[in-house]
Amino acid sequence: MEIDLFACVAVSDLTRAINWFDRLLGEVDAFAPNDVEHVWTLAEHRHLYVELLPEHAGHSRVTVFVDDLDEFLTAAAERGVRPVAREQYGNGVTKVSYRDPDGNDIGVGGQSS
Repeated sequence: MEIDLFACVAVSDLTRAINWFDRLLGEVDAFAPNDVEHVWTLAEHRHLYVELLPEHAGHSRVTVFVDDLDEFLTAAAERGVRPVAREQYGNGVTKVSYRDPDGNDIGVGGQSS
């Protein structure tokens, strides 16, 4: 069975959100299916999208895992986006948390050196 994943982040300002997520995610394929959504393809069949839903903005929580967390952190920092928190788990996994302009929690996890 093939499964596609579309994870939604509710935002109050679409243009501001697109700019912020572009800086966080870097050079990934993206598209705008309509006037109130913007989608980034993180991997085949795996998408993160923002939707203009002001009444729900700031309450989204999404975590993605990357194969090289240190590389992701360095690249995001070079684009001006820095995490607000970092957690280290006993199994060697690290999770960093970012907050978008609405306060949504965007986690990125993976192995870190």
